Amino acid sequence: MSKSTDPDLLSGDMAEAAYEAVFDTETEGGRHEARNALTHVVSLSLTKMADGLIDPKLVLSWLLTTLGAPALFVGLLVPVREAGALLPQIFLAPQLSRLRRRKWAWVAGSFVQGVAALCTAVAGFALGGIAAGVAVVLALAVLAVARSLCSVSYKDILGRTVGKTRRGTVTGLASTVSSVAVIIFAGALMLQIVPREPLVLAALALAGCYWIAAAALFSTLKEEATEPAKSERQALNVFAKLKEDEVLRRFVIVRGLLTSTALAPPFLVLLAAGQGEEAFGALGALVLASALSSFLSSYVWGRLADRSSRKVLILSGLAGAVALAAALLLSAFGIFTSAVPVAATLFALMIAYRGVRQGRSTYLVDMAPEDRRSDYAAVANTVIGVLLLGSGAFGALASVAGPGWSVGGFGLMALAAAWVARGLPEVEKAAD
Repeated sequence: MSKSTDPDLLSGDMAEAAYEAVFDTETEGGRHEARNALTHVVSLSLTKMADGLIDPKLVLSWLLTTLGAPALFVGLLVPVREAGALLPQIFLAPQLSRLRRRKWAWVAGSFVQGVAALCTAVAGFALGGIAAGVAVVLALAVLAVARSLCSVSYKDILGRTVGKTRRGTVTGLASTVSSVAVIIFAGALMLQIVPREPLVLAALALAGCYWIAAAALFSTLKEEATEPAKSERQALNVFAKLKEDEVLRRFVIVRGLLTSTALAPPFLVLLAAGQGEEAFGALGALVLASALSSFLSSYVWGRLADRSSRKVLILSGLAGAVALAAALLLSAFGIFTSAVPVAATLFALMIAYRGVRQGRSTYLVDMAPEDRRSDYAAVANTVIGVLLLGSGAFGALASVAGPGWSVGGFGLMALAAAWVARGLPEVEKAAD
């Protein structure tokens, strides 16, 4: 079939032209390289927009508080979301190896996330109090487990369908594109164009539609079929890789230390004084700060990761440490007292966090053997899931001594991550 008559909207001359403009290179990765790369970018953009609209740390917490749900349910949102997305991966990875085309796992996961997001919107509209808390937390748990299926399969799919030196650009561009929608959402929250509660419920419903649309688009990805794994691999056996692979061990340590950039934001808010009357306004400001950081830095981090994801991990660790040190300094001078300095510091910290996400994803894909990417991703994500639960308990204990101690501890973790990452080998130099 000629390009001019190809019914696929992401194929043909337009796709190749867009590919060459984005990646600053001619198509060289095979017959489907341009189409696959753009399919990844658009699908990921949709799911990342959905993530921003349903953010448990900000949006869902605000919604449950508004609906009068007990604090217990608000406190469960982030642990349920993080643990549910990471811990099941160790059991899903062996099952994934039996699929001839791994894209169907991602498609299923994205579709279920969309349905779960729509359920949160319905619960927010129809329920209140304890009922709303139970319904939203349960829907988020389903969403998180479905997300784990997408996460454990995606790195393998990316490695199979997009060439090395272009993978970081794919994920970085998707983050930048998706941040535009979240910026618009944040602006609407701040300007109160419509009442906040209907706006948040509409955003949750839109997030569900985005995930379902992404599933439909990703199903068209051109992925070559592979023979299912012949050997029976037990879920817990993949942990042997931590013992066998020194690079994987060091990478997991680095990634564990870099969780500080994800855990620190709530403590920045706690560090600020006199925020009570600004709580609703701060929601828009913090969402805006997070989205702007993604818009301005994700594509750049992605391009840098294609050159050296090791250096991205080092730089993002240093950037996180600097941002958290700045928060402590502003607090010491008594000017960390309103939404503006909090949002500015969060902006700097989230730039570091975007670097962490780009660096860790690209490094793992390029470091892992082609036939074991899912196992490597599952091991890393499961260990980090356990560490996140432990870090949450540590943060709760540290907050007793004051949020400043927690912020300082997270800053030291980020600095240590940069130091340990220096010992990682470069993985982008080898040919694919």
